[in-house]
Amino acid sequence: MKLFIAIFTCFISILSSNGQSLSGVVADYDDKAISGVHIINISNKLHTHSNENGRFELLDVEYQDTLKFTHIGYKTTYAVVDSLYTPMQVYMKESLLSIDEIIITPQVSALNLIADINIQTNPVNSSQDILRQVPGLIIGQHAGGGKAEQIFLRGFDVDHGTDVAITVDGMPVNMISHAHGQGYADLHFIIPETVDKIDFGKGPYYASVGNFNTAGFVNFNTLDRLENSALKFELGQFNTNRLVGMFNLINNDVQSGYVSTEYLSSDGPFDSPQNFDRLNLFGKYNRSVNSTDKIGFTFSHFTSKWDASGQIPQRLVDDGTIGRFGAVDSTEGGNTSRTNLQLHYTKFINEVSYVKNRVYYSDYTFELYSNFTFFLEDPENGDQIRQKENRTIFGLSSEYNHSFELGESEVHWQVGGSVRNDEVKNNELSYTINRKELIRPIQLGDVNETNFSGFINAKMSLGKWMFNPSLRVEKFKFQYNDKLLPNYLTQSESKSMINPKLNVFFNYTQNFQAYFKVGKGFHSNDTRVVVAQNGREILPGAFGSDLGIVWKPKPRLLMNLAYWYLFSEQEFVYVGDAGIVEPSGRSRRHGVDLSLRYQTLGWLFLNLDANYAIARAIDEDSGNDYIPLAPNLTLVGGAKIIRPTGLFAGFDVRYIRDRPANENNTIIAEGYTVVDVSLGHNFKSVGVGIQIQNALNVAWNETQFATTSRLKNEDVEVEEIHFTPGTPFFIKGTIEYKF
Repeated sequence: MKLFIAIFTCFISILSSNGQSLSGVVADYDDKAISGVHIINISNKLHTHSNENGRFELLDVEYQDTLKFTHIGYKTTYAVVDSLYTPMQVYMKESLLSIDEIIITPQVSALNLIADINIQTNPVNSSQDILRQVPGLIIGQHAGGGKAEQIFLRGFDVDHGTDVAITVDGMPVNMISHAHGQGYADLHFIIPETVDKIDFGKGPYYASVGNFNTAGFVNFNTLDRLENSALKFELGQFNTNRLVGMFNLINNDVQSGYVSTEYLSSDGPFDSPQNFDRLNLFGKYNRSVNSTDKIGFTFSHFTSKWDASGQIPQRLVDDGTIGRFGAVDSTEGGNTSRTNLQLHYTKFINEVSYVKNRVYYSDYTFELYSNFTFFLEDPENGDQIRQKENRTIFGLSSEYNHSFELGESEVHWQVGGSVRNDEVKNNELSYTINRKELIRPIQLGDVNETNFSGFINAKMSLGKWMFNPSLRVEKFKFQYNDKLLPNYLTQSESKSMINPKLNVFFNYTQNFQAYFKVGKGFHSNDTRVVVAQNGREILPGAFGSDLGIVWKPKPRLLMNLAYWYLFSEQEFVYVGDAGIVEPSGRSRRHGVDLSLRYQTLGWLFLNLDANYAIARAIDEDSGNDYIPLAPNLTLVGGAKIIRPTGLFAGFDVRYIRDRPANENNTIIAEGYTVVDVSLGHNFKSVGVGIQIQNALNVAWNETQFATTSRLKNEDVEVEEIHFTPGTPFFIKGTIEYKF
């Protein structure tokens, strides 16, 4: 492989050797390299982008040519070429976001631009805010604040992550073969203030993303360095307290390092206090060993515990037995922890070639007590269950990148590979009483699952067109030891698959782009499903396509409009709450996404994300083919004021329409409209603010399920909506000191 890369690179270098090239580096005034800068030669309109080290190479440059440098969040910079033989050093100054400086190119994702705008106009300050920055993504919490959020995207009830691949700095968050559900993605180990950028894509069109990438993927990039140290304290209703410390240990042009910590506690609005406590630690160190080698180390740890009121049946609220914030089983709750270690090493071979390497390790524990059906299965003891596991994750990845000019075409190609191993001890589902007494186990065993993957990805620009074909290969090895069997037995299966993808972009102008995407993705099934099915239909594919435009009809108005379609093959899903294998059948989803970002008056930002989807099961009769809880219309919008004087304010609206809760649409999950507002002022070293969630104090259900249950005094079972109430009017104040 190395010989092939060397021969190919040499061959391409010969082809692209015509014309005088100019190399250079782009950085901010703290000497931090800026990647993704759009660089255009005004004389001949040829352009390129800076790589992860801020380096660039531009062909056909002549003495005294003027180059234009643009990047969101930085002031547009012009530089005149005064030497063709000395690398150019360009510095860009950070500035308030200006949409009119955005240039639409195939190399920069429109969704990433929109996410960048979200981050800069509405910085995240809670764990739930992290996912809410993703355009079109809706979340819900239903277990006392400590459980991973339920996710909705593109007509999917993603549960806790089954169809959205989530990573942090390239490290996977989704848990395979998890005690609570496949793809479980708990992001609470992130301290929100450390989030720098969001890399986000909808659909299965991305070569570098593998398992769980069907509806989309999200990668959160944390800050490489801090501008300053800070202390932040938040105080709110329901005995809510939050303390954040961010400490800049070292920050110069060679190395940077900082430590951040967070403590959060809250009782929530529930009649039975949730007694929620979470502690987070995060540290990051980066160093430029020399001009071509960079290393970095990241450490994070979090621990969390909580009590929960669970999902309550609508009939008890309707007859006045309990209130909306009451409980049937107040002993629900849990605890969890995760420790992450990550090392990355980047080698820059030259201005146009580099290799990225990453190694990570996670130690994870999880214990959750729930009661969804009350006394349906066990009229005497009740139906409380415990889901528990201890897990270690090891992974590594390597990726080679090379860019070159072929005639007047810009070409970039990647070759990468990775391996991930999950070793899960005592993956358990058991019946319990009051979180103390074990009645009997339902499932108990050890999981060992390994995923090998490789991909090749190419991007070629031909005039106004860019073609992006890619191919990704996956191989899985599943092993399960069922501890409830009388004799020791390792059940093992292996499976491979190939996922091709193609993206085509047409840039009519720097203000208008049309694109077409098509590709195959997948999510793996639980190892216990794999061995139960004897390896049959265990990696069902998802085939998708997008047709869309990115358009700036006005200098400060950015729009993304897309029609999409996604077909999912037969799936067998492990239902962690019941310990059973449930076939879901084939499905199809299609819809329209619309995102608008408008900056008016220079300091007023308006945003709208509208998402319409139709989700149906293919193998069911009409009228019985609804996919439970699949949202068909969601809207997120608002306005943000960001004044240079330091004043900021925000108004946000979230809307989700009524949707089917069961297959024949006879039970409805009610929609809601929730309004949040914020106001504050940042002075030189002190910032103050207030935030109000659910400012109109509407009664809304954050999560809902059609559940069959029986109460202790009932003779027959009842199927109806069980729900977790959304937060009522909630106000908190914030004070931050920077030093």
